[in-house]
Amino acid sequence: MTRLPQPVVIGHRGAPAYRPEHTAASFELAIDLGADLIEPDVVVSRDGVLVVRHESELSLSTDVAEHPEFAGRRTTRLVDGKLHTGWFVEDFTCAELRTLRAVERMPSLRPLNTAYDGRCGILTLAEVIELARCRSTAERPVRVLAELKHPEWCHAEGRSMADLVADELRLLGADRSSGTVLLQSFDPAVLRELRSRLGEDGPRMVQLVEDDHAGDVMVTPSGLREISTYAQGVGPSRERVLADAAEHALTGAPNLVAQAHGAELTVFCWTLRAENAFLPEHLRRGEAPEALGDALGDAAALLALGVDGLITDFPDVAVRARTALTPQPV
Repeated sequence: MTRLPQPVVIGHRGAPAYRPEHTAASFELAIDLGADLIEPDVVVSRDGVLVVRHESELSLSTDVAEHPEFAGRRTTRLVDGKLHTGWFVEDFTCAELRTLRAVERMPSLRPLNTAYDGRCGILTLAEVIELARCRSTAERPVRVLAELKHPEWCHAEGRSMADLVADELRLLGADRSSGTVLLQSFDPAVLRELRSRLGEDGPRMVQLVEDDHAGDVMVTPSGLREISTYAQGVGPSRERVLADAAEHALTGAPNLVAQAHGAELTVFCWTLRAENAFLPEHLRRGEAPEALGDALGDAAALLALGVDGLITDFPDVAVRARTALTPQPV
């Protein structure tokens, strides 16, 4: 991916610091607050529709528990190595999902967002892409960074998420590198499949990196070179970027951001949040978990290291940090 003229701000599921995540209200507000890209998570319904939810379990982000007609769909599944009990997207058709309403996923940390509970429904990926296109202008284009979640569940159901995504992007005219959509995933297999299906001029792709041993391997020099064979960007956590920079400052060796740039990869860093509950101790302000800490300083530190994009729940804060670091015309 060609280095960007300036770092981009990526609205993580919209602007969930202010509106329930993955709703039209959240995505629209993110754009109003200055986000260059909006980032939906993509899962697959029982009838093969690409819908946007953070996780396929619905009870935290929708009112599904209040629908007696779906009581029999409650079940227990293994998700990311842990058992979860609830209602799962893959057990619902898109039409059934349309009957649900979105609610705030973290009401204890973001109580003001509960005022918007029930106002918005569940969106499809196609609708998010259309929203971005409608809000784009020649002076300020808005793009979609779609994260593909749990592609292995599709395979278990006899479907290929790569096929579903490739077909949808072709249908929407969003299957080129110059188009509205970028793709990202923690699963390298689905990105490789999409690169094969959509070709070298297909959508730009970002390999997300977990904070685990597999992620450690991905961010070695050889791992970054491997990523560059199918993706144009890499997405480590803010914790990994900052810890790596601190370690390499002692040795003088290039840090992760510099190494990724050397492999011709952009660096999109996840996920910036302003509440004390998500910040390291030195950035917290006060004792309350829901109180806002020094998120501006957090964003500024990452931008100073040369990251190319900030994935954030608070797009306005990231925009302010970027503005402060951008040389102003005399």
